[in-house]
Amino acid sequence: MAQTLSGAGAGDKLGDEAVKIWALLAMFLATPALADTSPATLLRPAAVFDGIDPVAHPGWQVLVVGDRITAVGPSLAAPAGATVIELPGDTLMPGMIEGHGHLFLHPYDETSWDDQVLHEPLALRTARAVAQARTTLMAGFTSERDLGTEGAGYADVGLKAAIDQDIVPGPRMLVATRAIVALGAYGPKGFEPGVAIPQGAEEVSGVDSIVAAVRRQIAGGADVVKLYGDYRWRPGEPSMPTLSLDEMKAATAAAHDAGRIVAVHTSTPEGMRRAIAAGVDTIEHGYGGTPEIFAAMAAKHIALCPTLAASDAVARYRGWKGGDPVPESVALNRSAFALARAAHVDMCMGGDVGVFAHGENAREMELMTAAGMSPAQVLIAATSGNARYFHLAGRLGAVRVGLLADLIAVQGDPTHDIAAVRAVKWVMKGGRIVRQ
Repeated sequence: MAQTLSGAGAGDKLGDEAVKIWALLAMFLATPALADTSPATLLRPAAVFDGIDPVAHPGWQVLVVGDRITAVGPSLAAPAGATVIELPGDTLMPGMIEGHGHLFLHPYDETSWDDQVLHEPLALRTARAVAQARTTLMAGFTSERDLGTEGAGYADVGLKAAIDQDIVPGPRMLVATRAIVALGAYGPKGFEPGVAIPQGAEEVSGVDSIVAAVRRQIAGGADVVKLYGDYRWRPGEPSMPTLSLDEMKAATAAAHDAGRIVAVHTSTPEGMRRAIAAGVDTIEHGYGGTPEIFAAMAAKHIALCPTLAASDAVARYRGWKGGDPVPESVALNRSAFALARAAHVDMCMGGDVGVFAHGENAREMELMTAAGMSPAQVLIAATSGNARYFHLAGRLGAVRVGLLADLIAVQGDPTHDIAAVRAVKWVMKGGRIVRQ
């Protein structure tokens, strides 16, 4: 039963309670705030490329506390107890983001794709992927969008977890797990018809089937849904559209409902048209794109990963030495890249690494520069650009206060000479130095 306080006694009791409350509040206000015990590091390079401005800023410095960037600019003061790292002659920049990789593949001139999928044990492929993840990180690529294990199932989910738990070193990973193909369209091929053999991706047929596959892969750990919009039905045939528009729309809607981005392997004009109509997030390769197709991509802000290094590498495996005449596949890729640039398509930096050696990711950046982009444009594509296309902006891709401290130092100025990104001297991931 509630009690009613009245008269002088009630006033005394209320006064006593007020005194106690004010005393406690005074004690709280007089107590000094707990000091931030996170380690502080002040980085003093020759210049900073911030991933957004197309120039390097001489004299800028960066303060890192814990795993975050807390200050950027000239003449920063080092907090008490901070570690100061001098990087004379170097440019500090965001850790690069590989936009199209396959850590469970290795160069085709070592072992063909078919033999990797069919004959290499999963344990071997995983052990190699662990080594290749470390190589990627040491090359200055602190994040990677890995677009399919090519027959290794959900092993990329386990590799991502091992990296996140500091069991093995590697880049931050966005994984696509198995990827999705139309029934009968992918490989390996060349066996007795009707014989079930391991496939490089999950096969689907029909709207219900593809939606189920999208949801199954997301439940299994996929951050990205990868679709094959066209492929060769038989060896020696040209690529043809495989997934229907209805299938692509349904898959994209299911992925977007789950907050996942959609990447589509497609090189034919019709495959690209369907992907654009479906509202996907990125198109991979796009070798057969036309001015009209690229204009439609630009209008919807669908980014292109041109993978110039993949066609270049495969041509070299077949004997091309890099001169004239240029193989048809390389010429087609370069032409599509030029058309996409003319249409002002958003440009992702992704080389299809795995077709060529991991750690050589900068090969794509050099080829993009050789094909007409400025070094600064390529650097932006590999940092804040990829972060934006992959929905990582606000966490990664720039040297900005509040972002994760994924930073690298390269010798020289990469905004003038893109080859400088091969001279990575120092790597920090999440505020921790991983390469001195």
